[in-house]
Amino acid sequence: MRQLKPLILLVIVLFAVTFWSRHAGKPEATAPIASHADGNAAPRTPDVAKEGSASLPAQARQMVQRINQGGPFEHSQDGVVFGNYEGLLPKQPRGYYHEYTVETPGARTRGARRIITGGTPPAVWYYTDDHYRSFHRFEVAR
Repeated sequence: MRQLKPLILLVIVLFAVTFWSRHAGKPEATAPIASHADGNAAPRTPDVAKEGSASLPAQARQMVQRINQGGPFEHSQDGVVFGNYEGLLPKQPRGYYHEYTVETPGARTRGARRIITGGTPPAVWYYTDDHYRSFHRFEVAR
Protein backbone atom coordinates (compact mmCIF):
# COMPACT_ATOMS: atom_id res chain seq x y z
CA MET A 1 0.00 0.00 0.00
CA ARG A 2 2.90 2.38 0.71
CA GLN A 3 4.10 2.00 -2.87
CA LEU A 4 0.67 2.88 -4.27
CA LYS A 5 0.38 6.22 -2.48
CA PRO A 6 3.25 7.90 -4.41
CA LEU A 7 1.91 6.42 -7.66
CA ILE A 8 -1.61 7.74 -6.99
CA LEU A 9 -0.20 11.14 -6.04
CA LEU A 10 1.85 11.21 -9.26
CA VAL A 11 -1.24 10.41 -11.36
CA ILE A 12 -3.22 13.18 -9.65
CA VAL A 13 -0.42 15.71 -10.21
CA LEU A 14 -0.07 14.71 -13.87
CA PHE A 15 -3.84 15.04 -14.38
CA ALA A 16 -3.87 18.46 -12.73
CA VAL A 17 -0.92 19.73 -14.81
CA THR A 18 -2.47 18.43 -18.03
CA PHE A 19 -5.84 20.00 -17.22
CA TRP A 20 -4.27 23.33 -16.24
CA SER A 21 -2.03 23.52 -19.34
CA ARG A 22 -5.00 22.94 -21.66
CA HIS A 23 -7.09 25.68 -20.08
CA ALA A 24 -4.47 28.23 -19.03
CA GLY A 25 -4.60 31.43 -21.00
CA LYS A 26 -7.88 30.66 -22.74
CA PRO A 27 -10.37 33.48 -22.23
CA GLU A 28 -13.80 32.51 -21.04
CA ALA A 29 -16.53 32.97 -23.59
CA THR A 30 -18.41 36.20 -23.04
CA ALA A 31 -21.35 35.12 -25.16
CA PRO A 32 -22.76 31.75 -26.02
CA ILE A 33 -21.95 30.25 -29.38
CA ALA A 34 -25.01 30.00 -31.55
CA SER A 35 -25.80 26.81 -33.43
CA HIS A 36 -27.17 26.42 -36.91
CA ALA A 37 -30.21 24.21 -37.44
CA ASP A 38 -27.90 21.42 -38.65
CA GLY A 39 -26.13 21.39 -35.27
CA ASN A 40 -22.87 22.95 -36.45
CA ALA A 41 -21.56 25.77 -34.30
CA ALA A 42 -21.71 29.27 -35.75
CA PRO A 43 -18.93 31.74 -34.95
CA ARG A 44 -19.62 34.04 -32.01
CA THR A 45 -20.69 37.50 -33.08
CA PRO A 46 -18.92 40.31 -31.22
CA ASP A 47 -21.04 42.37 -28.86
CA VAL A 48 -20.84 45.57 -30.86
CA ALA A 49 -23.71 48.01 -30.77
CA LYS A 50 -24.06 50.66 -33.44
CA GLU A 51 -24.42 54.13 -32.05
CA GLY A 52 -24.04 57.65 -33.27
CA SER A 53 -20.88 59.56 -32.47
CA ALA A 54 -23.07 62.11 -30.66
CA SER A 55 -23.47 59.56 -27.83
CA LEU A 56 -19.70 59.43 -27.32
CA PRO A 57 -18.07 61.46 -24.54
CA ALA A 58 -16.77 64.87 -25.59
CA GLN A 59 -13.15 63.67 -25.35
CA ALA A 60 -13.92 60.84 -27.82
CA ARG A 61 -15.57 63.25 -30.26
CA GLN A 62 -12.45 65.44 -30.06
CA MET A 63 -10.25 62.42 -30.76
CA VAL A 64 -12.37 61.52 -33.82
CA GLN A 65 -11.67 65.01 -35.18
CA ARG A 66 -7.92 64.61 -34.53
CA ILE A 67 -7.88 61.18 -36.20
CA ASN A 68 -9.61 62.61 -39.28
CA GLN A 69 -7.10 65.50 -39.34
CA GLY A 70 -4.11 63.18 -38.91
CA GLY A 71 -3.21 64.52 -35.46
CA PRO A 72 -1.71 65.90 -33.37
CA PHE A 73 -1.76 63.09 -30.83
CA GLU A 74 -0.61 63.41 -27.24
CA HIS A 75 0.47 59.81 -26.65
CA SER A 76 3.16 57.90 -28.51
CA GLN A 77 0.84 54.87 -28.55
CA ASP A 78 -1.83 56.74 -30.53
CA GLY A 79 -2.11 55.35 -34.03
CA VAL A 80 -0.28 52.10 -33.29
CA VAL A 81 -1.61 48.80 -34.59
CA PHE A 82 -4.30 47.26 -32.40
CA GLY A 83 -3.84 43.49 -32.34
CA ASN A 84 -7.44 42.50 -31.50
CA TYR A 85 -5.99 39.80 -29.22
CA GLU A 86 -9.29 39.66 -27.36
CA GLY A 87 -10.94 38.53 -30.59
CA LEU A 88 -14.01 40.70 -29.98
CA LEU A 89 -13.79 42.67 -33.22
CA PRO A 90 -14.27 41.07 -36.64
CA LYS A 91 -11.15 39.18 -37.73
CA GLN A 92 -8.97 41.22 -40.08
CA PRO A 93 -5.34 41.03 -41.21
CA ARG A 94 -2.73 42.44 -38.81
CA GLY A 95 -2.40 46.19 -39.31
CA TYR A 96 -6.06 46.77 -40.15
CA TYR A 97 -6.97 48.13 -36.69
CA HIS A 98 -5.34 51.12 -34.97
CA GLU A 99 -5.92 52.46 -31.47
CA TYR A 100 -6.14 55.96 -30.05
CA THR A 101 -6.34 57.19 -26.46
CA VAL A 102 -9.47 58.95 -25.32
CA GLU A 103 -8.54 61.20 -22.43
CA THR A 104 -10.14 60.49 -19.07
CA PRO A 105 -10.48 63.67 -16.99
CA GLY A 106 -8.51 63.38 -13.76
CA ALA A 107 -6.66 60.19 -14.75
CA ARG A 108 -2.89 60.12 -14.22
CA THR A 109 -2.44 57.42 -16.85
CA ARG A 110 -3.90 56.88 -20.33
CA GLY A 111 -6.97 55.42 -18.66
CA ALA A 112 -9.23 52.73 -20.12
CA ARG A 113 -10.95 54.64 -22.92
CA ARG A 114 -9.90 54.05 -26.54
CA ILE A 115 -11.09 54.50 -30.09
CA ILE A 116 -10.21 51.68 -32.47
CA THR A 117 -10.34 52.37 -36.18
CA GLY A 118 -10.38 49.83 -38.98
CA GLY A 119 -8.95 50.51 -42.41
CA THR A 120 -6.85 53.29 -43.85
CA PRO A 121 -8.51 55.73 -44.03
CA PRO A 122 -10.79 54.52 -41.24
CA ALA A 123 -13.85 52.70 -42.55
CA VAL A 124 -15.10 51.37 -39.21
CA TRP A 125 -14.96 52.94 -35.76
CA TYR A 126 -15.22 51.36 -32.29
CA TYR A 127 -15.19 52.84 -28.80
CA THR A 128 -14.26 51.07 -25.57
CA ASP A 129 -14.42 52.57 -22.10
CA ASP A 130 -13.37 49.40 -20.27
CA HIS A 131 -9.92 48.73 -21.78
CA TYR A 132 -10.93 46.34 -24.57
CA ARG A 133 -13.47 44.25 -22.61
CA SER A 134 -16.30 45.51 -24.83
CA PHE A 135 -16.63 47.63 -27.94
CA HIS A 136 -19.35 49.83 -29.35
CA ARG A 137 -19.37 50.52 -33.06
CA PHE A 138 -20.22 54.05 -34.12
CA GLU A 139 -20.49 55.90 -37.39
CA VAL A 140 -18.55 58.98 -38.42
CA ALA A 141 -19.96 61.33 -41.03
CA ARG A 142 -17.59 62.10 -43.84
